Parts: sequence; structure tokens; C-alpha cells
Amino acid sequence: MSRLRIRPQHAPYVLLVPFLVLFAVFGLFPLLFSLWLALNRWEPTSGLAAMEWVGLDNFAFALKDAWFWKSLGNTVWLGVASALPQHLVALPLACGLQALGQRWRNALMGAYFLPYITSTVAIAILFSALFSTDYGLINSGLATLRQLPGLGLLLPAQAIDWLNDPDRLRPAIALVVFWRYVGFHTVLYLAALQTIPKDLYEAAMMDGAGRWQRFLHITLPGLRSMMLFGFTLSVVGSLQLFEEPFVLTNGRGGNDQAGMSSAVYLYRLAFDFNDFGAAAAMSWLLFAILAAATAALHRAFGKERA
Repeated sequence: MSRLRIRPQHAPYVLLVPFLVLFAVFGLFPLLFSLWLALNRWEPTSGLAAMEWVGLDNFAFALKDAWFWKSLGNTVWLGVASALPQHLVALPLACGLQALGQRWRNALMGAYFLPYITSTVAIAILFSALFSTDYGLINSGLATLRQLPGLGLLLPAQAIDWLNDPDRLRPAIALVVFWRYVGFHTVLYLAALQTIPKDLYEAAMMDGAGRWQRFLHITLPGLRSMMLFGFTLSVVGSLQLFEEPFVLTNGRGGNDQAGMSSAVYLYRLAFDFNDFGAAAAMSWLLFAILAAATAALHRAFGKERA
């Protein structure tokens, strides 16, 4: 049996073939097909032959759709309310872990990172039980605190209906997202802290710099690249927010659609109302918003200061 011989100069290209095939099927084709969908009106039950060219009508519909802007507003609110506290808490946590010994640091890193690797659906189901009006642990804890002197006047007199009250639903979703990702960003910042040379801190201490001055002039500049990376992940994750609001609202967005994120609305538009063209157009609009937000972050964090 003859063997297939490959010349050494051709070997790298042959090894790339499996990746290129997979990328073309699962990466490039869906991207181009979604762009084609955005320019057509199509219901998948009618087959590909039923596609109707509409040009930019789907984009015009998206820009006039009040529910699209409602979902985008919810997404921005959830992104700011969950992502900003993540970084504000993760940075001091990382600094605290950096000061610990290796053994305790590794143990706490694993504990903080555990929510990130846990199933998102499982986390959302767990929190839906915690937020329950009848038997939820959160309302039970608030009921206990009401019995303490002085707190009864500060806390609500009745159990809070977290998942049905539009004013409470979005904070509940933001809390779930915060709890899941704060440990992830803590580990990122801790990894970045370990790359800052200790000589800089020693030199600053010899010059009489205090702890706060060392943090402002050494730690924060040393974390600039990781902060850019972390905030970029937060922006991308916020625009892709789906599982938490979907599970906590049973896929309906909650009362007054207060918990309907952009990803949930796109899902409902495509699979509940069979309007794949409008959903594809909205997804490309979200991509444009994401590109603009990412460019703004790079402008804010990416350049080294003179």
C-alpha cells in the first residue's frame, strides 16, 4: 500500500485544513447567512425558496421598534448595574488575595471562581428559588431582620415580590450576574497583580510613598491592560446576556418587560414570532453598538500615558 507523502513546505497548510473547514462551516457561513437574512424576510417553516428580498427594511423596522429600544435600555441598565460593581469589588479582593499566603490564596481563588464555571441555568434556577415570595431565603432573611430593633422601619413591611415587580426584577437579575462574574474578574486582576515587578514597590517605599500612593501610581497603571480586557469582556457579556433573564422571567421578560434583555428579545422575535430577518438585522445593529463601545474602551484604557 502506497503512502501519501506530503512535502515539508506543504505540511503546515495541510494541518490547517481541518480548522479552516470547521471555521467555514461553524463561523464564516453563519456570519454571512445572518447578513443575508437581515436583507430578507423569511419564515423558516416555508423553506429557503420563500425568502423575500426587502433590502434595508428590516433595519428600518428595528430602528423604529419600541421593544428593541426597550430591550436595549434594559441591557444597558443591567450591564452597568452588574458590571461596574464587579470591577469595583474584584479589584480590592484581588489586592487582598495578593497579600495572603499561597495556600490561602489558592483556596479562595477556587471559591471565588466556582460560580463562573457553574451552569448558568442552574444558577438562575437557584436564585429564582432564593427570590421566591413564599419560601425564598432572601425574603426569609429580611423577615428576620425586621424583628431587630431599629431595622423594622428601614425594611419593607411585606415580602418583596422580586420576580414580578418591574422595579425589583432588574436589580435581582443584576445581582445574579454580579455574583457569577465577580470571582472571574478577581482572578484576572490577581493574575495581573503578580506581573507587576516588586522592585517598583520597594523603590516607592524607600522614597516614602504611602500605601495609597503606591496603589495609585504603581498598581493602577500596571493593571491598565487587564482593566481594558475585563471591561471589554463585561461589555460583550452584557450585550449577550440571555440565560439569567430568560430563566428568571420564564422566557417572557417579566412584567412590563423589565427583564427583557436584547438577547432575549432577539430570541423571541426569531423563534416565537418567526421573524428571522428582523432578528438578524437587530443582531447586526447590536454588533455595531458593541464595536463602538469597544473602540471607546480602547480609547480610554488602551493608550499609555506619557
